[in-house]
Amino acid sequence: MATFELYRRSTIGMCLTEALDEMVSNGTLSPELAIQVLVQFDKSMTEALESQVKSKVTIKVCSFFLREKKGHLHTYRFCDNVWTFILQDALFKKEDSQETVGRVKIVACDSKLLLQ
Repeated sequence: MATFELYRRSTIGMCLTEALDEMVSNGTLSPELAIQVLVQFDKSMTEALESQVKSKVTIKVCSFFLREKKGHLHTYRFCDNVWTFILQDALFKKEDSQETVGRVKIVACDSKLLLQ
């Protein structure tokens, strides 16, 4: 199964990378083993999110045709089969709660690419 390195830029991924870098610098860990740990992290994050996250969220942003101000799509791009969206003042709704987020970046990729 192929994986993406998307989760390495998350908070936990950055902390893991920093810890591994420090261990490699100190000589406690070989660079090869550090790379293996990061590859396993990529696989584990993909599997965990796929199998354990069941909640659904709706995101509302302002449409050009709507008069209500709910936020807007600031930037979007599609490169190498990966979509990146930057939203401003987006309203996130879950079953029992909702929250407006000032600025959020969403990175999405086609899960079918993971099966190749």
